[in-house]
Amino acid sequence: MVRQYSTKDFFRQMPNALLARYFARHGALDNLDFATLKDTQPDTLFAAWLELPEDQRNPMDAELLEIFDMSSERGSLAIMDEAEWQLRAEPEAYTEFVEKLSQLANHYERAMVTFLDHAEFWRGATHFDHADSLSYWRKRKNLPHKPLSLDPASRIELANLIGGYFHHTEGRGKNCVVELFRRGDRDYAFAYPEDYSQQAVEWVDGEFGRRPHTPAFEVVYVYSQKDGSLDLNFRGSRKAIEPLQSMFATTMLKLPSLPPDPKDERVYDLNPLRHRSFQFVYDVGSGIQSVVVKSLRLSSRLKRGDRVTLEADTSVKADAIYDLLDKIGVALPLYHVTQVELGASVVLDNAKRPKMQPIRITYPNSCSLKYDELDLKLRDMLVASGIELQDPTETLPTTGAVEPVEA
Repeated sequence: MVRQYSTKDFFRQMPNALLARYFARHGALDNLDFATLKDTQPDTLFAAWLELPEDQRNPMDAELLEIFDMSSERGSLAIMDEAEWQLRAEPEAYTEFVEKLSQLANHYERAMVTFLDHAEFWRGATHFDHADSLSYWRKRKNLPHKPLSLDPASRIELANLIGGYFHHTEGRGKNCVVELFRRGDRDYAFAYPEDYSQQAVEWVDGEFGRRPHTPAFEVVYVYSQKDGSLDLNFRGSRKAIEPLQSMFATTMLKLPSLPPDPKDERVYDLNPLRHRSFQFVYDVGSGIQSVVVKSLRLSSRLKRGDRVTLEADTSVKADAIYDLLDKIGVALPLYHVTQVELGASVVLDNAKRPKMQPIRITYPNSCSLKYDELDLKLRDMLVASGIELQDPTETLPTTGAVEPVEA
């Protein structure tokens, strides 16, 4: 059941001795004698609270709401999990802390005591409590059992990729920050990309109006090295799920690409690329100058394991691969394309020569492109050219005739 916050009810639940300590920290309600107040009877305190200036009351209101959110069994467990990690080298100190909390009367007291006396546990605990409240997680298995890269460079790289992806695809996410936490044998990563600017209806200093502000939205990862799994929570387009998983795999696990998902039945139809008439489509302003097919791997439809790989020098003639294909006279109806390597000539700096960026696409659903600024443009080119993941149809190769994927 969802709990509703009320300041007056919060005062009723919290012992006056702890409330006195809280307000003393903020230098508020100095004239109120908390020793004469009765617990669970907050009328006098609430009346004094309402007399506080808004600029003093509002920041405390936000803190009290956060303490309220942590005043539950879930919040207390999150606090203990964070304390256990931070005190992992001091087991006696952790035992003492747990005993201290267990002797308190309820979760309200546990949350307030942690907030007042153990601020070092508060930030991580609030993140864990929030993660525990989320639903609709997406799990990705089949990851190697590797430890996470916790260095600042990896964290910043992940933030830049997430921000860049949303800025490129949705026009938001220009800025992004990632925070990392450890909870038992799991690693948590909380990403906060910049959202669209909004106007909020607010009361400020007694005046009613609209105030523009730029909030953040969130992407939450939970990685288990033990299980080789990654849980992702993101409220947005389903199309972003796999890119977000891939960014984590390449930056935090240092994998060359996201391992295939056995449950993903989408496939690339690469067969149109064996025709000389195939045209790549890209925007003039993308920096892409040309795209050529450098190699094709043809796999037999009749016998698993039989395949032909063609490679051609495209530096002199862009369609050299098709000349080679004509020469060898492969019985094309008996083969389908299961891997293609492209070369994209891209201008990154007008003062420098174009860069030749390789792209390898392998049936059924593997692509070497990542999600940085350049690779996002190349992914757009593939989609515009009709090379994109799609649900399998009768016109695509059947799984019975296709060899295991070799990336």
